[in-house]
Amino acid sequence: MTVTRSDLFDVIYRFYPSGMPRHDPGYDATEEHRRLVDFAKRGRAEYGTWETMLRRLGARYRLQNESLHILAGWVDPAYSAHIILPTHSLGFHVSFLGPYYAVHRTDDPHEEPVASDIAQEIEDTYRGYQPIPPELGNEVVPDVDKIWKGTATIYLCLFSVVWGHHPFHTNSCRP
Repeated sequence: MTVTRSDLFDVIYRFYPSGMPRHDPGYDATEEHRRLVDFAKRGRAEYGTWETMLRRLGARYRLQNESLHILAGWVDPAYSAHIILPTHSLGFHVSFLGPYYAVHRTDDPHEEPVASDIAQEIEDTYRGYQPIPPELGNEVVPDVDKIWKGTATIYLCLFSVVWGHHPFHTNSCRP
């Protein structure tokens, strides 16, 4: 099944209040934010699956887990990690909010086997999860306040502020 902009916006608006600034004192009490907190708790409860997948990938690659803070109770919409390559790192994310994942890719042909391996590992571990098409991921989500520095994009809403902020990451993504 093809992922559409409408599908992604429907998921995002379930977890981020439309039209409310993040700094509003009532933001954390909204139904959407409470739902995000609940899904983050579920992510924490299911952390063992993520950890097992990272162990398999870590046996093949040098890897950095960006999701340990989830165990401390932080609210995030996804698991995140990156594999360190000779020239850059290859970030990847698995969302708690919907059956979606992403692997950061550049145009470096040497990363393709690693990126494909990550995608296959995610799809084997998280059955039914799909990559977000790159033409959709950087789209701004209307009426959702910025989540970090800048605007709220589909990638930021579904995959965390880690998206694009690691010094080795690029801001593009291909499935």
